[in-house]
Amino acid sequence: MSRATALVTGAGRGIGRGIAIELGRLGFHVAVNYAGNADAAAECIALVKDAGGDAFAIKADIASAEDRARLVDETIAGLGRIDVLVNNAGVAPNVRADLLDASEESFDRLIAINLKGPYFLTQAFAKHMIDQTKADNIGPFGPPRIVTVTSVSAYTASINRGDYCVSKAGLGMMTALYAARLAEYGINVYEIRPGVIATDMTTGVKGKYDSLIESGAWPIRRWGEPSDIGRAIAAISRGDLPYSTGEVINIDGGFHLRTL
Repeated sequence: MSRATALVTGAGRGIGRGIAIELGRLGFHVAVNYAGNADAAAECIALVKDAGGDAFAIKADIASAEDRARLVDETIAGLGRIDVLVNNAGVAPNVRADLLDASEESFDRLIAINLKGPYFLTQAFAKHMIDQTKADNIGPFGPPRIVTVTSVSAYTASINRGDYCVSKAGLGMMTALYAARLAEYGINVYEIRPGVIATDMTTGVKGKYDSLIESGAWPIRRWGEPSDIGRAIAAISRGDLPYSTGEVINIDGGFHLRTL
């Protein structure tokens, strides 16, 4: 039987790497997308193979329409079929600026990478997935699936990175839209909403989050790990949620809970 296949965007490091490794444990053939760090992508490929899967790298900037088109073509050529699309690539603002001072340049950059890129990449891959289902070209874990990684910032107001919050909130609606549109083809769509995860992106605010964890700001008093996100996406990719679509899955240590 052929391997199940997946594309993970922004898979060289951090959460994306954790996702790719967990898919490797399921035996997936993973297309590892990266924007610039070829060494990190090569490390990810080796880790996926060590976990039992297979992988290859594709350099592409998802903010670029030309790169997105090439990413789609190279993914399909390399995998032969797309079973799981994981929209993970994203960036934080270069400067955490107060909402009243933040620049249009920063806003445009974050919307292009974090929202516009995944929106149109999903559109392109959805068409391939529809063709596959019509042709009964179904992978070992069932119909294709789409998963988008967002953030608790989708609903938590951070006034010094409003552009980031807006981009993540937009991805939530993107998930709902594609879930509604693709259900007739058996293609389920999910949003994974991470909390505070230990990655390169959060190293600069480690002291702040260490204090929040110690104070009990969320019930499970530890940092999240990329593998926590990866294991959730592995469950979806394995087909463990067949009667669910458009679902928001919080992987946040209970941050979303309101307690008195």
